[in-house]
Amino acid sequence: MNPISVPRGRGTASQPRNRFAPTTSEAEDDGWYQEQTPLTFVTEVRHELAKTVISRNNSPDVGFDRSVNPYRGCEHGCIYCFARPSHAYWDLSPGIDFETKLIAKTNLAERLEEQLSKPGYVPKPIALGINTDGYQPIEREHQLTRQALEILLRYRHPVSIITKSALILRDLDLLEELASLNLASVSFSVTTLDDELKRIMEPRTAAPKARLRAMKTLHEHGVPVGLMAAPMIPMINDMELERLLEAGRDAGASSAGYVLLRLPLEIAGLFEEWLQTHFPDRAEHVMSLIRQSRGGQNYDSRFGSRMKGEGHFADLLAQRFRLARRRYGYDGTRRAVLDCSLFAPPGQQMGLF
Repeated sequence: MNPISVPRGRGTASQPRNRFAPTTSEAEDDGWYQEQTPLTFVTEVRHELAKTVISRNNSPDVGFDRSVNPYRGCEHGCIYCFARPSHAYWDLSPGIDFETKLIAKTNLAERLEEQLSKPGYVPKPIALGINTDGYQPIEREHQLTRQALEILLRYRHPVSIITKSALILRDLDLLEELASLNLASVSFSVTTLDDELKRIMEPRTAAPKARLRAMKTLHEHGVPVGLMAAPMIPMINDMELERLLEAGRDAGASSAGYVLLRLPLEIAGLFEEWLQTHFPDRAEHVMSLIRQSRGGQNYDSRFGSRMKGEGHFADLLAQRFRLARRRYGYDGTRRAVLDCSLFAPPGQQMGLF
């Protein structure tokens, strides 16, 4: 895997082939000189009219069974993002396309109200912005995440959020009111306290200190907050695990979790390329530790092990997390238990019992 030149503000410049494409093409030098047009990586946003917006899952590895994702693709550009392979379903690359060719579900509000109003709908907490961050930069203009929160507040529906963005403070008014009814919790994914590592690993996310400040502000306004040290990457950021939990505690986090780096499908090649570009001296060691934790492969998709891994490194990381969580006074849970009993679609009479 060779290093590449990555434009500032992007996670990768690579364009791995779409795994669903029946054919592929490769450029070859035939000896004829041609003027090369410089690659540009301007963000494009396409509009989509979604048929449904509540996605269901039955994975035992996550703490929710339904989610709402206002966007496909994510401008944050995190090189390790587990959602990158999903871009292939839209005939787009999990590489630079994932960061620059985004899709906004512009009728999200209409569809969400429609689904919440269906007879027989049984409320459970909705995880908002899970596959891609609901507070990525394009949310400033499109405000789809805010629209979803406005609807969830009107319906008295519980919601949990995980983000890497300080833009969430724009919606402090909604989150504070939801939290006063025990209908909201927020987790911040904080992978490093090193601004330079953040810049190359998660180029368009908020700075670590900005995330922690946002966490503290939400906490001070009564919104339950948690910290996710995810992903932990051997020899890259795993040495920060304890410092991350301490910083989260100081910012008001009452819960904490972590995930060992996952490299499904195209992410493995993109990540190895990233290692060779930024950490060539330790790339082989990093991948060796990952494979030792994944049964000798780049990834193990089995429920029960895909989030934490197995083997000596994974076991040591789990032990370090348990000790740090106890040392810094976390309550041991991943997220707040939210109230589903207040759910009441506008215009419908609430039950007496």
